This record gives sequence, structure tokens and C-alpha cells, in this order.
Amino acid sequence: MCRRNLLPIVISVFVTYCFVSVSGQICVNTAGTFRPNTTYDSNRRLILSSLASNVTARDGLFYNSSIGEEPDRVYATSLCIPGAQSKDCSDCITRAVTELIQNCPNQTEAFSWPGTKTLCMVRYANRSFTGSMDLEPHTLRYNTGNITINMSEFDRIWDAFTLRMIDSASSGRNGASSSSSNKYYAADVTSLTKFQRVYALMECTPDLSPGNCDACLRASVRRYQECCRGNQGGVARRPSCFFRWDLYPFLGAFDNITSAAPPPQPPTGDEDAGDDISVTHSLQFDFKTIEAATDKFSRSNRLGQGGFGEVYKGILPNGTEVAVKRLSKTSGQGAQEFKTEAVLVAKLQHRNLVRLLGFCLEGDEKILVYEFVPNKSLDYLLFDPKKQGQLDWTMRYKIITGIARGVLYLHQDSRLTIIHRDLKASNILLDADLNPKIADFGMARIIGVDQTLDNTNRIVGTYGYMSPEYAMHGQYSTKSDIYSFGVLVLEIISGKRNSSFNQTDNNASNLVTYAWKLWRNGSPLELLDVTIIESCDSSEVIRCIHIALLCVQENPIDRPNLSTVILMLTSNTITLPVPHQPGFFFRSELNRYIAAEDLESGQSTGNFIPFSINDATISDLDPR
Repeated sequence: MCRRNLLPIVISVFVTYCFVSVSGQICVNTAGTFRPNTTYDSNRRLILSSLASNVTARDGLFYNSSIGEEPDRVYATSLCIPGAQSKDCSDCITRAVTELIQNCPNQTEAFSWPGTKTLCMVRYANRSFTGSMDLEPHTLRYNTGNITINMSEFDRIWDAFTLRMIDSASSGRNGASSSSSNKYYAADVTSLTKFQRVYALMECTPDLSPGNCDACLRASVRRYQECCRGNQGGVARRPSCFFRWDLYPFLGAFDNITSAAPPPQPPTGDEDAGDDISVTHSLQFDFKTIEAATDKFSRSNRLGQGGFGEVYKGILPNGTEVAVKRLSKTSGQGAQEFKTEAVLVAKLQHRNLVRLLGFCLEGDEKILVYEFVPNKSLDYLLFDPKKQGQLDWTMRYKIITGIARGVLYLHQDSRLTIIHRDLKASNILLDADLNPKIADFGMARIIGVDQTLDNTNRIVGTYGYMSPEYAMHGQYSTKSDIYSFGVLVLEIISGKRNSSFNQTDNNASNLVTYAWKLWRNGSPLELLDVTIIESCDSSEVIRCIHIALLCVQENPIDRPNLSTVILMLTSNTITLPVPHQPGFFFRSELNRYIAAEDLESGQSTGNFIPFSINDATISDLDPR
């Protein structure tokens, strides 16, 4: 059976952190104290005094160690930012140690992110903390000067810049400091005006997971946004991450950054920034190139059939493998609108989204060219009894959080607000490391589905994943995607399709119904795929089921947004609300609203299924 945590899994304890902050030091008073000249005091001084030499010997890379025996054992970690000079790194750590001993004379836990010539981190405690994300306690400071340019324009540039920085740092791509071997670090600069720039630095301790690094940095950026907008610069320090920005370079972190791209400008009047001539040209393929790449759309290169057209594997002249989506000729978009929307969607880039590389528009041909993702779609592994064991619980949990981050980017973090409207297992592709990549996003824009703010004349989606308000009344919002995400999470946990699920013993005609009944009966773990029982963490599984049931609640207002979902997934200190009854959607109800000719179905084929349709897909429906 799943291993069980000793702590209660339903009750979360909130702790009010009391701490003393002096400069970069934070002394955690709630962690306990020790008396001077004791064994713990000696161990603390000994291990802290060794940090500077050990970190510099590792060229500033993350170092962790411990000394002594319980209950006097002391754990410590330290690092310097990538590229720091050896002497500057040693001086920074030595200064941090001296100030921690002086300012936290008897606290058993403290940390520091000091910085003058460079930035370093020192942390110690009487408990092992390596690998865990700690968001509290934290400090936030800001300069007293005010921003002098237009604030709405500043906010737009600043928000987009920090989101790119978070993505860069948490993915381990190191931002502008790609030469460094240290992960979870980014330092970069962007232009505010012709003469003014914004500089930012972010770093997480390298023992975190990518998801926890992302969550920690987002918490710091969000906290700054809440308290300190309009001020010239600020810094947020947490045990697990550091964030600082200003209008001038600092800490020697930007010495090798010589230029920055100007910020993207918003459309004005009839001018659309997404239809810039040079950008459009670079994304446009000619039909002969696509035809040659797919061997004239040969059947042997056909990967699958979707609700919007067929998909083929192709190889471009430079050897790049691509997935080519040849749209059906019934698209409602005109040529210029198709081109504009394709360019806009191509600008959406996130590690959990399939990248749109370009498009082809010749005659009545409308073609989209995507990056090729090698490990097929999630449904190929998840619903095959012979293959689903390849996805252990750790892998499934990573897939769940990755999907959540991708959808959050579409809903909130990108320059466009994109509602996917067909989020399902066959639209989740897996890369070489089995990281999830969402496909088919932005299709409502590209194919020109008629829509207003909150309703549509054509419903695009898949039975089993659609929220009731969307399927029955054509009312959609980001909360429609939240419902689909909840269904997807239940499928990932159970290894069963919602649409074809039937449990007669429990009078459950779909997976959502079954999960709800198990939850109400106090036996949620019965939902778990039997192939991963040995590999799972029961508290994580139950928490994910809880989150999924919150996402599929009948009233869209009750469903959490994706930023809340990610916080729920990555922080065990958040108490989850009690879920209300889900929006059940039975097959008999579906048949009342959908005529047989409105459904398209197909099976995944070939070695790669970027847009396979394994469920009944509603491609065009007038809601009654």
C-alpha cells in the first residue's frame, strides 16, 4: 500500500512565524533557542566557520553538511551566485556567518542572503531541511523612490519580465548566465524606455524541485506586487529563494550582460503587434516545403486525426522534426485573421506548452507547424494496462503540476488570455524526459470560433472533459478549463478514462461520480491505479484527489484558479476547502444535446500522437 505520513493528512497547522531581521539576517525565534557555551553552540560555530572554505573550494556551488549528534546536531547550507569571484564569495559568507552569530546569539535556526560585492546564502538549523521548500519566514524591503514613467506601462513590462525570469530560473536554464553550472539562477535586464532599464536577479537553493523553485519565486514576486508597486526596486528573502530588482545593476550580476531587447509594445488602434512583417515572414512556411517535409502528406507519415484536421510527421530541410497539422477547409477564419492569430499564438512560449513554430497559408491550405514531441501523448501510456506502470506516482505528480503551470501561463501569465477548451489526456504530450506539454491551445483563436466574453455559438471540446455549463449552455471561462483539469487529474491518479468509466457496484457512470462517492465514504485511495500503489505517497495522492474534486465542482465560482491550485499542490501548509458536489455529466444528458453527426471520433495511430482524439469530440455545436 501507499506509504502513509505520520502527520494527519486532512488537518494543516498554521504557524505564525516570529523572527528578528537585521540587514540580510533572519533569526527564527519560533524554532527554539539554546544556551551559550553548550554543545549545540560549539557545533554551530564550528560548522559555520567551515562554510566559506568549502563553498569557495566548490567554485561557489551549493554546499550542505551537518555536524554533531542529536539533539545537538547542526545542519547548514551555503552558496554564492554563479560567476562570483572567489575572494568576494569567501568575504560574503564570512560576513554572513559573523552577523548570524552576532545577531542570532541563541536561536537554533536562522538564514541570511547578504550582498555587497556579490550575493551569497548561509542557513543553519537543528533539523534537516535540505530538499524542502520553506517560504517562511520572509522579509520584504523596497526603496523609497517612486517610478516616474507611466505606471500602467511599467506594470506591463515589469510583470512580463518577472514571469520570464521565474520561468528561466525555475527551469534551470540560468537566464542570461547560461555559462554557469549552478541551476535555479537567473540575472537579466530589460528596457523600460530608451534610456532606462530594469535589472532583476532570482535564485533558489539547488536542492529544490523545479516546481518548488517556481512556487517560491512566484510567492516573492506576488508579495512584492501586493505591497510595494510604484517603488524603485525591492528585495525579497525567503529560506529557499531570493529575488531582487532595481533600476541599476547590482552585486556584479550583470557585468556580462551587454544589451537587452526592447520591451514588446502593445497593439494601438488597428495596428497589431503580433502581425509585424518581419516576425510574420520568419514564421511562414511555403506549401512546397511542407509538402516535401511530409512526403506529400503520405499515409506513412500520418500521426493522427483531430477535430480540426489531420496531423503528419515532417522533416524540414535542416533536419528538424516537426508535427504538421493540416486544418480542415471549413475553418471560419479569413486569411489575414488566420495569419494574425497564428503569429500571436506562436509567441506563447512555456516549457509546458507545445511550441508553434510557424504556419503555411496558400490558397485554401491552412497549416500549423509544431515542434515534434517524441514520447507520444499521455493517453497512450496512461490508459494502456501494459504501459501505465511506466508512470509511477512521482512521474504522475510531476505531470499534474506541469499541466497546471502550462494552463496557468495560458490563463494568466501570457500576454493573451487563452482558454484551451479541449484540455484532455490526448492533448498532453510527453517529451524525452516525460515532462508534459499542452497541445492544441489557441485553436479557438486560430480557427475563428465565434465568441463573446463568456459564451460561444460553436462548442469545441471533448465529452467527459467539458464543464456542464459549457457543454449545455455554451458558457465558458477559465473555470471551464479548471473543470477539465480536475477530470484529467482524476484520470492520471486512477489510470482510467472518465468517458468510458463504469462502476456498477457503486452506481457510478463516470470517474468523477466514482471519485466523489469514494471521497464521501472516506476511502479516496480506492481510486488509485493499482500499478502504482507501491510507489505512491498517500498524503500526496489524497491531496491531489481533494484538489481535483475542488476543480470539478458544479458551480464555476467554487472552482479555484490555477495559481491557487499550484499553491495547493506545492505547499502542505495550505488548508483546502471542503469540496461541494461535482458537476455530474452523464451520457444520457450528453445525448440530449448532441446529434450523432456532430461527433467525431478516431484512434491514436503511429509512433507519435500530437493531437489524437480518443473520445467523442464536439467540433461544432449550436447549444439549445
